[in-house]
Amino acid sequence: QVQLVESGGGLVQPGGSLRLSCAASGSIFSIYAMGWYRQAPGKQREWVAGITNSGSTAYADSVKGRFTISRDNAKNTVYLQMNSLKPEDTAVYYCNTWGRQFAPWGQGTQVTVSS
Repeated sequence: QVQLVESGGGLVQPGGSLRLSCAASGSIFSIYAMGWYRQAPGKQREWVAGITNSGSTAYADSVKGRFTISRDNAKNTVYLQMNSLKPEDTAVYYCNTWGRQFAPWGQGTQVTVSS
């Protein structure tokens, strides 16, 4: 099974940027569609962005135009570039497969957007 480790979160002011990384174990990473998910305090986990094994992308309406998902199959890594951050983006961010059975969830990485 795939093991997932997220990193890159932190505290940032509104309008700032962060780049998150998700490292996936295993030798067959390239066949999976991958996604980013987030969970804000008191709210259900939600899907944020997805990328197929061939590089096609999709985004939740709440982040479209501000976030960019990408992947580097040679490094077994998926990224989330987050620009123009808003306080509403504050959440724990997780990566996982997209459109298939989930792998075990990692610890996530905390993103806090605040003045």
